[in-house]
Amino acid sequence: MTVFLLFFAAVTVMGFLAARWRRADNAEHLHEWGLGGRSFGTWITWFLLGGDLYTAYTFIAVPALVYSAGAAGFFAVPYTIIAYPLVFLILPRLWSVSRVHGYVTPADFVRGRYGSRGLSAAVALTGILATMPYVALQLVGIQAVLDVLGVGGTGNWFLKDLPLFLAFGVLAAYTYSSGLRAPALIAFVKDTLVYVVILVAVIYIPMRLGGYGHIFDAAAHKFQPDPVTGKAPGSMLVGPAGQWSYATLAFGSALALFMYPHSVTGVLAAKSRNTVRRNMAILPTYSLMLGLLALLGFMAIAAGVSKGDKHFNAQLAVPQLFADMFPSWFTGVAFAAIGVGALVPAAIMSIAAANLFTRNVYKEFLKPDATPADETRVAKIASLLVKVGALAFVLVMDKQAAINMQLLGGVWILQTAVALVAGLFTRWFHRWALLAGWATGMIYGTWRAYGVSSPATKHFGGSAAKIPVIGEIGYIGLTGFVLNLLVAVVLTLVLRALKAPEGADETSKADYSAEAGDEAVERAPQPTLAH
Repeated sequence: MTVFLLFFAAVTVMGFLAARWRRADNAEHLHEWGLGGRSFGTWITWFLLGGDLYTAYTFIAVPALVYSAGAAGFFAVPYTIIAYPLVFLILPRLWSVSRVHGYVTPADFVRGRYGSRGLSAAVALTGILATMPYVALQLVGIQAVLDVLGVGGTGNWFLKDLPLFLAFGVLAAYTYSSGLRAPALIAFVKDTLVYVVILVAVIYIPMRLGGYGHIFDAAAHKFQPDPVTGKAPGSMLVGPAGQWSYATLAFGSALALFMYPHSVTGVLAAKSRNTVRRNMAILPTYSLMLGLLALLGFMAIAAGVSKGDKHFNAQLAVPQLFADMFPSWFTGVAFAAIGVGALVPAAIMSIAAANLFTRNVYKEFLKPDATPADETRVAKIASLLVKVGALAFVLVMDKQAAINMQLLGGVWILQTAVALVAGLFTRWFHRWALLAGWATGMIYGTWRAYGVSSPATKHFGGSAAKIPVIGEIGYIGLTGFVLNLLVAVVLTLVLRALKAPEGADETSKADYSAEAGDEAVERAPQPTLAH
């Protein structure tokens, strides 16, 4: 507990000091508070994106899925490997056009590219909806650590959740004061802790458990079919029946990874196009860490962390494994890695959601004449409201609901990919067709996810369902994406034949390859978005 609190206190101080780190010339501009002044170099961006993409919930959920289902939990490894070559082609172009035109959010780009307020609002609202449960899951990660620590009273609900309230208050305060600079600075501590804990775990814990041979034997024994029912709780290999689901989930997740607003926020905070390109080349090192992290699920099986409890919560598998295997002082370090690992992405996510609301809802529809100071003030308030909503979600609803909504958020955010990615390479698609495609994907994905049940819930119990025509079980989000694309293509052909009016495109071909120092970048309208 002492070690955990010391690390928590240290990152709290760093969060507030970040307001003075790389101090802005004019802190009232949204790109200063919400994008760190677009000034982060290769290493800061690497730590920021790593802290953003590989969250505390990743630390908890990936091994938990391996613990409960076996090989299916390893889907996170191929999907992060697939993602980086794809986004290497996409994100430098997004950085360049955003820097030239002063875009702060992906919806800003969609608004400028297609001249469509409706399509921009659709992208913004989808981003906010998909981000909210993601923030909630970071608090679930902290709560899992607190549960194993035994922190919190056993009396009324307020005393029980008081530590979570305190963590939330600290997060809200330093994000409000320091903006994106706070998680960027804390990410150094978070990622260092995570790497140290994982490397120690994959060496030390197998030594305690009798080696990897015993660990895999224990996992294989757990996943043996029940002699009475013939059903197995999981498998060491993905069987034929699960391969479509595994592959489509990995590919769909790879397409969605950098559609999330917080991922884009980390990219747009980079100081140059080459910074983005370098990061897409070196970020796969986190995938190696993720593969090692997934093995903790098998170690938890071998260690018997459930202690015979048939109703053991798999989300506690890793914290309980650390508590059982490590000396108490290093358990504090490991829990600090998870706790700090929740604060960094939660801060970035709330900032990203606040940027979307401010630029694409408040300024676009409520107060078009908002000054840069107005934008920054509203964004700060919006970031607080996002955190309050996430905290309420965790406290009022059960953890399974938060997990289900995050799975649905992945289905939703993937539907923004057609408009965003296509716009970076072509202006062929019609804005109304893209909006119709987005609506098709959203409706289909929500409808199919609503019909998926699980032992824990009647609706939204998963993200896999039968694929139309093919008949195999696959990822709902990817099926919705394909339908989205088909509708956008067909309607574009129809609307072009009817000569339907197209919105104005404020970008030019040269904007997509601009680099820091180019004339177009130097005259970029950073403080405001010109429509």
